[in-house]
Amino acid sequence: MNDRPIHHAAADGYKQAADTYARGRPGYPPELEPWLRQVLELQPDRVVVDLGAGTGKFTARLLATGAQVIAVEPVAQMRAKLAQQYPDAQVLNGSAEAIPLRDASVDVLACAQAFHWFASHQALDEIHRVLKPNGKLALVWNQRDARVPWVAHLERIVNALQGDTPRYYTGAWRQAFPHPGFGPLQEQHFSHGHTGPAQDVIFNRVRSTSFIAALPQDQRDALERQLAELVASEPQLRDSREVTVPYETAAFYAIKQA
Repeated sequence: MNDRPIHHAAADGYKQAADTYARGRPGYPPELEPWLRQVLELQPDRVVVDLGAGTGKFTARLLATGAQVIAVEPVAQMRAKLAQQYPDAQVLNGSAEAIPLRDASVDVLACAQAFHWFASHQALDEIHRVLKPNGKLALVWNQRDARVPWVAHLERIVNALQGDTPRYYTGAWRQAFPHPGFGPLQEQHFSHGHTGPAQDVIFNRVRSTSFIAALPQDQRDALERQLAELVASEPQLRDSREVTVPYETAAFYAIKQA
């Protein structure tokens, strides 16, 4: 097993933004619950890995199914916050290319907001190794719904700063498929909203973005001004104590082939 270095945006940004990540990131829609239980077949006698678990936003969803949850996360600051908040999960240091588990030991491996960081045949080889026969790989992403004009404006502000950071919306992660160890990807989408004070659902959400957190302070200050201008220019944002950011959750799964 080869352990590829963590992308610099993740290594630097997530070390600094663990607290902001926990506050600013949206949860997942209720419709994902039956998807976890019925499609992925998660239940108390199953073992599921949350790979790239971060601070545990998705770990909580997995624990709710009653399955045994093993959270694997390479960034120590994220791992510490996850372990503190979710003591029922087993928390391990590891990466997609070096998962610290034995062969054919887990029923499901899930990557939420994570697979784009390590989308490669090498990572899929390692995921294939730890899955049991007919085990399932699940990939989940929350994405702001840019069909709403002010959200599209927000996306342009954020995306202008991404540099070489891998992102879900580019679709580059799909180049890891097809893979001989997995069947075709099956896909579902769910719409929902992230409601709260603008300081959390807009400002802290953007601050928690890896490549934003890794920026020099002067660039982060300039970004804060752009965000404040966006909020001030939108009546539905500036006149509300709470705002709702529309999201779409994309959920994929593939079954391990022999």
